[in-house]
Amino acid sequence: MSQPRRKRDWTRREVLEALGLGSAALLSSTSVSVAAFPKGAVIRTVLRDYPPDELAPGTAVLFHEHMSLAPDFLKRFEAYGASTGTTVPAGPTDVSFMQDINLMVDELTAAKREGVGCIVDGGHADMGRNIESLRQLAMRSQMPIVVGAGLYTYPFYPREISTMSEDQIVRLLIRQVESDPVGVFGEIGSWDDISADERKVFRAIGRAHVATNLPIFTHTGIPGKSALEQLDILEDAGVKPDRVVVGHLGNLIDSSVQVHKAICKRGAFVGFDRLGAAVDDQDVPMVMALIDAGYASNLMFASDLARPNAIKRNGGPGYARTLTVFLPKLKAAGAADEVIQKITQDNPRRFLAFVPKIGRPRIT
Repeated sequence: MSQPRRKRDWTRREVLEALGLGSAALLSSTSVSVAAFPKGAVIRTVLRDYPPDELAPGTAVLFHEHMSLAPDFLKRFEAYGASTGTTVPAGPTDVSFMQDINLMVDELTAAKREGVGCIVDGGHADMGRNIESLRQLAMRSQMPIVVGAGLYTYPFYPREISTMSEDQIVRLLIRQVESDPVGVFGEIGSWDDISADERKVFRAIGRAHVATNLPIFTHTGIPGKSALEQLDILEDAGVKPDRVVVGHLGNLIDSSVQVHKAICKRGAFVGFDRLGAAVDDQDVPMVMALIDAGYASNLMFASDLARPNAIKRNGGPGYARTLTVFLPKLKAAGAADEVIQKITQDNPRRFLAFVPKIGRPRIT
């Protein structure tokens, strides 16, 4: 059920018009409300640690995008999906645009104009993520970027993972946190039928979270039947559900959103993170059903951008497509401004804020 709009002296439209900003920025909604964060909590970006309420206030945070991947990543992703019998989103597979720093600066600068204040990059070493490239991109675009740690999914894992013990994998993950300024474990994935190695990695991720406090976001297959098992494994390892986003649940099409509600009831976040595309028509009614059921505080939005046809240089909507393409559809379906603010601004800051158990590594 839509909530009544708050009374205020100035509307966001009036402020933006007074500042000469474009109307697309309206899609990031109203000013940020003050959320309660644990004492000592930070949001760790590739360049610096932010107090959570000082991270680009009044802007949206996208919890799952891609700005650095190996050139052959999408080709391998589609091939591995086919080999496991899993349906995967298909499309152009050339991600060479991510190697063009000037192009990427232009893309993120455009996203800033459209209301994005921070982006979480969902890659890590086994996906070909280049952390130095992301550091340069953050400096030149002035877009705060949170970078991820972890292991993606079989068979992207390093070959030795199958012979490593769970303890050894935990130590590997902690070394990643000690070596690089990572702010999240993610994306941590499985195909729909979780393999033994994937279960081992998920247990290790849970234990590494306990040792570091880093939040976690996951990748589920299509249609997403691994969602509850992923959360079970992490909880069994000691992770509190409010530290977890179970991702790609727009793929789990169910008008009654039973699995989505079960995840919300446990306190975790439900990730709708392929937004601003053809799947919007199936996602809008599910998101509205969860909002109407009182679960707006458990929703997280992003677009998982990785395809070349999605960037502005190639005629696509760009990294802000969650805001510029999806949110107008959600507003048209009845979502109130305050609810959209909660989902796009407050929720991701609550999720990303953590009290570090390992200090920020010094980069020379």
